[in-house]
Amino acid sequence: MRGTSNNNRGRARKPEHTWRTLGRLLQYTFASSRTMWVVSIISIIVAALSASLGSKFIQTLIDSYIMPLTKEATPNFAPLIQAIAIMAAIYYTGVIGTGIFTQLQVIIGQRVQKQIRDEMFEHMQSLPMSYFDRNDVGDIMSRYTNDVDTLMQMISQSIPTFIQSLFNMVFVLIMMILISPLLTLLSLVVLGLSIIFVRVLFSQSSRYFSAQQRALGTVNGYAEEILNGLKVVKVFSHEQAVQKQFDTYNSGLRNDSAKANAYATMVFPIMGNMSNLLYVLTAVVGGTLAVNNVITLTLGGLAAFLQLSRGFTQPVAQISQQVNSIIMALAGAERIFGLLDEKPESDDGKVTLTNMKKDAAGNLVPTKEHTENWAWQVPGTPVKLVPVQGVVEFKDVNFSYYPGVQILHDINLTAKAGEKVAFVGATGAGKTTITSMINRFYDIDSGQITYDGIDIREIKKADLRRSLAIVLQETNLFTDTIMNNIRMGNLDATDDEVIAAAKLANADEFIQELPKGYQSTIDGDGSDLSQGQRQLLSIARAAVADPPVMIMDEATASIDTRTERAVQAGMDNLMKGRTTFVIAHRLSTIFNSDLIIVLDHGKIVERGNHEQLMAQHGEYYQLYTGSLVLE
Repeated sequence: MRGTSNNNRGRARKPEHTWRTLGRLLQYTFASSRTMWVVSIISIIVAALSASLGSKFIQTLIDSYIMPLTKEATPNFAPLIQAIAIMAAIYYTGVIGTGIFTQLQVIIGQRVQKQIRDEMFEHMQSLPMSYFDRNDVGDIMSRYTNDVDTLMQMISQSIPTFIQSLFNMVFVLIMMILISPLLTLLSLVVLGLSIIFVRVLFSQSSRYFSAQQRALGTVNGYAEEILNGLKVVKVFSHEQAVQKQFDTYNSGLRNDSAKANAYATMVFPIMGNMSNLLYVLTAVVGGTLAVNNVITLTLGGLAAFLQLSRGFTQPVAQISQQVNSIIMALAGAERIFGLLDEKPESDDGKVTLTNMKKDAAGNLVPTKEHTENWAWQVPGTPVKLVPVQGVVEFKDVNFSYYPGVQILHDINLTAKAGEKVAFVGATGAGKTTITSMINRFYDIDSGQITYDGIDIREIKKADLRRSLAIVLQETNLFTDTIMNNIRMGNLDATDDEVIAAAKLANADEFIQELPKGYQSTIDGDGSDLSQGQRQLLSIARAAVADPPVMIMDEATASIDTRTERAVQAGMDNLMKGRTTFVIAHRLSTIFNSDLIIVLDHGKIVERGNHEQLMAQHGEYYQLYTGSLVLE
């Protein structure tokens, strides 16, 4: 459970690389839909030009059509109606352009959203385990959900509105200059003062929008953590404590959000009032200057300029408002790109796993056919085939999760083909860490680990892990049928092979009792199964993989005694002919091991079989006789 502080929150600050993040995001949008972007830009130019021309046409409408009618005794309204129809056509063209632009931007946003989520999920599969050690699941999920959704809103709404307002502002400014350069200068001065003030507000809101996204990730991470451990919370009656901690995180989120939005929501009212002020100033100053013949300005020109001035300040206000949304989205985009920029697992291995068979001359050759014979294919001239036996050797292995904090010290051991090797020791002794070295979830600091005489760093990780199967104490099931959950161990397994694996793990009996048998759908958390049944499925999953090396990390620690006896019989059959590494809290599950390794603070303190270690009257003896408690 977390403490009262969280490093992810930190101090409120702006996105660290705003322009670089924005440029990278725009590359995504352009790359995914170049043609749509071209059509979008053309559409919005047409829309913006139509809006400004429509406002400018008011000058012509009043001066050339309405004013002459006031002087005629029998006015002819036909030309005026035609002029109004022309103005309506201009505005309608703008509406069509805006509609096309808006729809295309929504499509582009959805494409980018899908592309980013696909890339995030694909990249996540390649990340090392150390990344997931450093980052909360809830915080990672927040990037998939909140940050991506905010990004989608930015691409489909904020950026389109920003671009539309920018073009509107440019074309309106041109029309204003054509009517009266002097009044345009007055408008720019008033607008400049308002922009300076708004810029101060932006500098404050952007810091807190970034903090808000980080705080949201913290809240999600903590909620995920507590939901996963809710039974523990209830057993120890810690509801009030976790509620208090959640309130702390949630209050932090509220404060950051309130500060960000307090500054952001001030922008639009300020710009709106500036628009009203500019309208009044333009009417008073423009009318005064025109009456005194300082400038040449007709009644139609003044009316058109007033309309355009409104059309000028409105886009500026919209741009000001959308900038805040864009900054908030960029804070999320920075977190997304942070995940995408994480370095994937390094894999320099060249040795691959292959099936082999004998050719007509009796020589072993690689084959794509499925056989029971596997070999390591070592590149070279000629290609060398090393039969997979399951011999694993540690030579002077040292390892640390973090620099300066060594976990394993000078580990030397050899697991011969078909041997059962057990690790014993207190929590934190390094039992699970050693097995994590075999499948290269982590790479060692120094020394060497070999698999059938080949350095495991020379074996491609996918092939190395395909030759191993792991049974964890914490079972990970998926929302799917029992058949497919077991088949996760070998996606190419037939239904008969899955059933055979279940029988080997003694899981077939309880599966057959379910309403739909192997086609029964279970929840991802396995809540509709007992702990023992979930463990049996995990064992069956390992069995269907049929690997030469098996790792059982505390596989029976969470199974009741009755179920354990049923499982142990199946596991004994499963371990025959395989090299097996076992970690268990109950020594009764490992006393028949070929080799027992006793660990203490990452060091091997004793080794031997059960009889040899008992004769030594050392730490293992004390554990077995109950003199020491195995944690």
